[in-house]
Amino acid sequence: MLGISRGENPDLANRFGAALEQVRLDLSDTRALNDWIGGSALSGFVGGNATPLLVNNAGLLQPVGPLESQKPSDVAAAVAVNVAAALMFSAAFVSATARARDRRILHISSGAARQAYAGWSVYCATKAALDHHARAVTLDRTPALRIASLAPGVVDTEMQAEVRSSTEQLFPEKERFVAMKREGRLADPVEIGRSVVAFLLSDSFGAEPVTDLRSR
Repeated sequence: MLGISRGENPDLANRFGAALEQVRLDLSDTRALNDWIGGSALSGFVGGNATPLLVNNAGLLQPVGPLESQKPSDVAAAVAVNVAAALMFSAAFVSATARARDRRILHISSGAARQAYAGWSVYCATKAALDHHARAVTLDRTPALRIASLAPGVVDTEMQAEVRSSTEQLFPEKERFVAMKREGRLADPVEIGRSVVAFLLSDSFGAEPVTDLRSR
């Protein structure tokens, strides 16, 4: 396994040991990402794999709030992480896996890609971009490639804590998510992770370019 993120995860390192390689890279730095992709690390890792898998999971929630409250630099960072990085990895992955018999790309999307929320214009738009990317790539019919953009549901992650720390002025739907946490209605991240992996490895993966884990 190869994990690429802005920081290393010691828990994963302890769990998987030498089976996991971690690369520290700020995905909001598009130039640095492009330089890394241009090297040999990615092709060296996936090139000889008969069934390579790519999961685009990185995402930023900020900026939260109406347009007049958004800093252009925060907008740029969100678009870079949520959209540009995922699309760049996808293109590089396909180039590096030309000989694979079965290669798969999974975008971790969101219900916010399909339901607009006040205060989340950037997050909604960037997640919707992943959905449409999967739809268009499916139409390309690239040999041996399957792709899907999956909404996992409302999961009890650090991002949900960030949602609850918003003000109602910036995010009018805040109380809904506060209530979900209070009432124990947030999905367990470990269980969701298992379900996402099962979906990624299933025979039905890619049959629908855009789907929701809760409907499966």
